[in-house]
Amino acid sequence: MKSMTNKPLFIRAMVVVGVLLVAPQAAAAAPPPTGTPAPKILVIDRAAILRGSFVGQNIMKQVQALTVTAEGGLKGREAALRSEGQALQQQLAILSPSVKAAKIKAFEVKQTALQQDVQKQQGLIQGGVLKARQQVEQALGPILQAIMTERGANLLLDRNAVVLGTVDVDITSVAITRLNQKMPAVKVVPTPLPPGVAPPQ
Repeated sequence: MKSMTNKPLFIRAMVVVGVLLVAPQAAAAAPPPTGTPAPKILVIDRAAILRGSFVGQNIMKQVQALTVTAEGGLKGREAALRSEGQALQQQLAILSPSVKAAKIKAFEVKQTALQQDVQKQQGLIQGGVLKARQQVEQALGPILQAIMTERGANLLLDRNAVVLGTVDVDITSVAITRLNQKMPAVKVVPTPLPPGVAPPQ
């Protein structure tokens, strides 16, 4: 029989949020007919956009609230199953082998069902985050393209890809300011994960 544990139903710091923003690909300036122009590079910190933007913070708060709500809906079942498991362990010594096997199997079926429901709720939250991320990307893409045009840049890199630089070409703060103005919040609606995306374990 699987042992009952006191592990929380959900991991509150969902990894999926840590990768909320995926930098949209900015359109490179069209090269002149005579050759390829020298690269003019700008840099952006995607993680900082998530932490610093209004919409990123708003999504995080909604995820935390959805997680608490989902936990609350399953805590009663978890507590009841834990009590049932403790009672069953006390009875095993006096039960016949056939009855013991049947009770253990029935209990494990309930455990599995609870775990599946937990994963389903986590998957719905993760699906909502993915959908919200797509909306943020749609808003952020034109912002980055506009900044590149204003500064005459033709290449945008993530800060993690930069090993060493002698000039400040980071446009993260400008992008955050403009994103705050354009999209201060977005609704996270629990949504089934798209096909091919594995639910959290």
